[in-house]
Amino acid sequence: MMKANVEEALLDAEDQPGEEDLGVREEVKKQLWLAGPLIAGALLQNVIQMISVMYVGHLGELPLAGASMANSFTSVTGLTVLLGMASALDTLCGQAYGARQYSLLGIYKQRAMLLLTVVSVPLAIVWFYTGDILLLFGQDTDIAAEAGAYARWMIPALFAYGLLQCHVRFLQTQNVVQPVMASAGAAAACHLVVCWLLVYALGMGSKGAALSNAISYWLNVAVLAVYVRVSSVCKETWTGFSTEAFRDVLSFFRLAIPSALMVCLEMWSFELVVLLSGLLPNPKLETSVLSISLNTSSFVWMIPFGLSCAISTRVSNELGAGRPQAARLAVRVVLFLAVAEGLIVGLILVCVRYIWGHAYSNVEEVVRYVAKMMLVIAVTIFFDGIMTVLSGVARGCGWQKIGACINLGAYYIVGIPSAYILGFVLCLGGMGLWMGINCGLLVQLLLLMIVTMCTNWDKEAAKAKARVFSPSLSSNFET
Repeated sequence: MMKANVEEALLDAEDQPGEEDLGVREEVKKQLWLAGPLIAGALLQNVIQMISVMYVGHLGELPLAGASMANSFTSVTGLTVLLGMASALDTLCGQAYGARQYSLLGIYKQRAMLLLTVVSVPLAIVWFYTGDILLLFGQDTDIAAEAGAYARWMIPALFAYGLLQCHVRFLQTQNVVQPVMASAGAAAACHLVVCWLLVYALGMGSKGAALSNAISYWLNVAVLAVYVRVSSVCKETWTGFSTEAFRDVLSFFRLAIPSALMVCLEMWSFELVVLLSGLLPNPKLETSVLSISLNTSSFVWMIPFGLSCAISTRVSNELGAGRPQAARLAVRVVLFLAVAEGLIVGLILVCVRYIWGHAYSNVEEVVRYVAKMMLVIAVTIFFDGIMTVLSGVARGCGWQKIGACINLGAYYIVGIPSAYILGFVLCLGGMGLWMGINCGLLVQLLLLMIVTMCTNWDKEAAKAKARVFSPSLSSNFET
């Protein structure tokens, strides 16, 4: 009976005219309108930690080293995990909004907020013992102690970050993106003042910088929470807290865990390459250049990340509404945008390769090495942009399990071993390590492209309807 209702709802939605014939030009406008504020919002959120490290950098070499290591450790062991888990809402909220089941969005958001808060507790314990963990991995005693103190004062930020990502996904899947950008901008502007007050005026040093991250994240959460509750835009999707959020928790976990793995497996591989660079001859040079490379690629990655969020919203909305042809058109458009973006950004990086190194170092050897590395990074940016938007398609369709398996094989069966062979066996150094990761990235791209090209969009629309109208039934439709 339930299956018949799902099929009837799908047929009714498909009979609605107009949207399936959406022109390419209109689709481009929709995606750019979504992606622009999301790119700006993501950049502004990341600027918060960057500002804190800049303030700490003026306190001395040891505080800077500790803060940098703490940021890397907390990102790998906490923030990335929560970001990945929250991306399950890209599928759930996006498809529910497309199917006009607006009340489900508020329930999904509450459920995600509850579970991410619970998950944050063991992650906070890990952060509390950051210093001891770093010592176990052979890090310098003084740097480990400094990083441990910084991470402990970052713990309040952990709980805010999970809630922030839930609010961002809740609004994003409704095509409400300007408040996300505005709140991130307000938080970043306030962070400049708060960080200065805590670090210098109150004399808290690096601990104040860590605490200021938490204050700014909580401010961002508060602004978005108020907007959700008072805005007429969210009137139908947020109707207050409900006990429904406590039900069917396992179904959310079944999607959130592979979502987290999909994100973490990729990001961890890049961090692992930086760690491997410390084992190369002249480790200070190699580690410095690999860190610059990672920072550069991470910063530029925010552009395809915005496109990825936009396409996950477009695909999930259209599949939830029962418009598979519109979803397929959206995928074609975003691939064109990703290729164009990759070519333009890659060309810019190649043109500024002799200048970029001076932004990080005055050592001529580092500058020359960065210039050579930028050629490899340009290739990374091109492939990574296409791969990132395909990951957005995967989130919109609910293919997180497939994505996690692809990332595991691409990076840990191909990427990391290739990096080791090129970097250590063939003695290509840090450039070899990065080229090896590019091999994993290319495999990931090809596999995701194959999955996308072989997709039956009518079947995906049926799965989306099943997921929205009957979560228990949706398990029968999983790919």
